[in-house]
Amino acid sequence: MNPKRLLSITRAGIMESLHFRLGIFVTLFANLIYLVLVYYLWKAIYDSSGTDVVNGMTFNDTMIYLILATALFNFLEMFVVWDMSRSIQSGKIVLDLLKPMRFRKYTFWSYTGNHVVQFVLTFIPTFIVVMIVTKGAIPIGLNLIWFLIATVFALIINYNIEMLVAPICLFTESTWGINIVKETIVLLLSGASIPLAFFPEKARIIVSYLPFRAVYDIPLSILLGKSGSDSWQGLLQLFGLQLIWLVVLTVAGNLFWNCAVKKVTVNGG
Repeated sequence: MNPKRLLSITRAGIMESLHFRLGIFVTLFANLIYLVLVYYLWKAIYDSSGTDVVNGMTFNDTMIYLILATALFNFLEMFVVWDMSRSIQSGKIVLDLLKPMRFRKYTFWSYTGNHVVQFVLTFIPTFIVVMIVTKGAIPIGLNLIWFLIATVFALIINYNIEMLVAPICLFTESTWGINIVKETIVLLLSGASIPLAFFPEKARIIVSYLPFRAVYDIPLSILLGKSGSDSWQGLLQLFGLQLIWLVVLTVAGNLFWNCAVKKVTVNGG
């Protein structure tokens, strides 16, 4: 592994993302509209419940969680499936496979540049605004360091989930429907759209052991001091779950990719 080569790939990804700066502002505007709708939806839920606390979360807790989840989604979002589908249809996949770096590694580091830009321009500003508006409702301490580590794990896990779906393009040439299903499942079961605290108890227990939770719920729980992350035992359990799924999905993704790449069929160039 050549660090200079990896940094150059990441730098190229950063420059490409900055080239489309307007897209970042459009994303922020879309997030604002989405969060306004989320605000009124959850306000109606809490008003109709007749209590200030629902499933152990106040309205403010829920909004802080969902706002940060939206910002984290912008940071972790990937388009590996869409990009691979287009590469196969155009024939560009052949050139990608001929690069002197393994395809999975090159793809991951090329996306890392975009993640760096999204983290700096979307997540950090959102986090600062939430801190100011809520007047310190988010604890500040070692949880920030643990959150960054958990977010790196989440990034790798999310990439491996993408790479378990993307190779299907090599068999079908299009994974539009499968990708929509994948995104829906991840957003629902990861806690990105609905906090897992609102799931029925049995469903919550099952979901808590799935890999999707490791993408959004665990980093946010660590940041907000929830799910026992304020103790060393709870923190180690959360990191342990992430590491288990990171290893399992990495191995599974590599095996599936090595099998699928032998079936390359190209249309066009």
